[in-house]
Amino acid sequence: MKVLVKELSPVFKSFTFSVPVSKSLPLLLVTSLVSLSAQAKLTLSGEVIQGGLIVGQATPGAVVKLNDKVLKVGKQGEFAFGFGRDDKSRYQLVVTNPDGTTEQKTLTPETREYKIQRVNGIKKSIMKPNPKAVARAKKDSAQVRTARATDSDLTYFADGFVAPIKGIVTGVYGSQRFYNGEPRTPHYGLDYAGDKGDPVKAPADGVVTLTVADMFYSGGTMIIDHGHGVSSTFLHLSDSYVKVGDKVKQGDVVAAVGSTGRSTGPHLDWRINWFNVRLDPALALKIQTNN
Repeated sequence: MKVLVKELSPVFKSFTFSVPVSKSLPLLLVTSLVSLSAQAKLTLSGEVIQGGLIVGQATPGAVVKLNDKVLKVGKQGEFAFGFGRDDKSRYQLVVTNPDGTTEQKTLTPETREYKIQRVNGIKKSIMKPNPKAVARAKKDSAQVRTARATDSDLTYFADGFVAPIKGIVTGVYGSQRFYNGEPRTPHYGLDYAGDKGDPVKAPADGVVTLTVADMFYSGGTMIIDHGHGVSSTFLHLSDSYVKVGDKVKQGDVVAAVGSTGRSTGPHLDWRINWFNVRLDPALALKIQTNN
């Protein structure tokens, strides 16, 4: 009896081999081969590095776990996760296929060095936050956290991202300032230079989950859900052309560049999250998927 195996994995090539005829061995071997060939290839796109977004593709119907967290898997096997700015943890990715077979990968994000700026001689009155401003900022943050907690079945994150604006990058992910030796919150976005009113485009398909015109720190703020906890956030906008619940396509003009909130001039601050994990948009732009 001859069995033709077209492809078992990227390692194996098509080949033909003969099996001695017996009452049980051929059936057992063929059953095993069918089970193996039914497995889809597990692929991971993105960089295993601090700030990195990972887009995965598994067998449809597979169960995917990252350590003890069960990840949402799309109908075509899509899933996503990411690593924070200072993440040094070791992760075990376990994929259980519908036929019971498993695939495992150990992932430890590569560490990065970030741009650090130290500024001394700042007056104490400037360093001390205004209580009213703090209260307002907390309210703003609560709205943002709620929007970023969205766990929809959308899988637009798997189709890749494009830059939301054509402009010079003036600020990078992970950079941080120290005032009088005290660390400020790191910068978690990608800043693009622009003029007030310049069009801001959706970097990927999605659904708008937040639009606020006047947050204390970020001014005009918008969040777009791309699915499975992956979202884009735009800060300092001067105008918004969509509302909560609107569906947008990659490249749609959704807002305008501004200098609202605590901003020193017109620019766009674009951020990407996986739920509460802050990712590097520059790394997301480099992801190549099979979709």
